[in-house]
Amino acid sequence: MARKESSKIPKRKGEFTFRGKSVEDLKKLSYDEFALLVPSRQRRTIQRGFSEDHKKLLHKVKIKDQNIRTHLRDMIVLPEMVGLKIAIHSGKEFVPIDIIPEMMGHYFGEFVLTRKKVSHGAAGIGATKSSKFVPLK
Repeated sequence: MARKESSKIPKRKGEFTFRGKSVEDLKKLSYDEFALLVPSRQRRTIQRGFSEDHKKLLHKVKIKDQNIRTHLRDMIVLPEMVGLKIAIHSGKEFVPIDIIPEMMGHYFGEFVLTRKKVSHGAAGIGATKSSKFVPLK
């Protein structure tokens, strides 16, 4: 069985496409049309409709508010959010994230981790039996 040669058009450097559409084309699409381009979990979320909190966030995005802070880690990155800086809550603090085109179709929570890497320090004085022989400074 002979394989056909790839009919892909090579991308120019710096140009981003999402499922063959540029960011400008994606911004013109409705939510239902964009839902057809994302994976099934995100498509289901969009088709079921956004909650009131999600709608408030989308309103802030539409008016291009500069200070957008949100606890909504389950919000999907939509094309109209590209280029904005949104502070997403990590459970302890708000972490500012620049939304880039490669993030479209992902959830906010994927970009702000809730757990930090554990870095253990040295044992304190009296923590172990051998520490009583360590001279105090």
